Amino acid sequence: MHKNQYETVFILTPVLSEDQIKETVDKFRQFIQDNGGEIVWEESWGIRKLAYPIRHKTTGYYHLFEYKASPDFIEKFETQLVRDERVMRFLTVKLDKNAIEYNEQKRRKLQAQQEQQSVES
Repeated sequence: MHKNQYETVFILTPVLSEDQIKETVDKFRQFIQDNGGEIVWEESWGIRKLAYPIRHKTTGYYHLFEYKASPDFIEKFETQLVRDERVMRFLTVKLDKNAIEYNEQKRRKLQAQQEQQSVES
């Protein structure tokens, strides 16, 4: 079956402990993998100020997954996100070849910077 590449960013409520955040992220990572998805990249953006209050909260914990999955997976995944009361918002985007290439270049640049920093220290 053909797999597309997607990016999902979700925002968790800021009242969670670090362990609860880790458990929630692990749950979604496992869900992707258990349903035939392949994680390409993952990034934690940490606690960020929201552009506008959501459920009376002004901050949220942001996390990004970039993954390959079949088109019918997205509906299942988004249902999981909607049902989890810890998730305040999420957005899934299907990446085209230009976006995939851009993300890969961005990661290579980040890795080069990290390698340079480790050489310097």
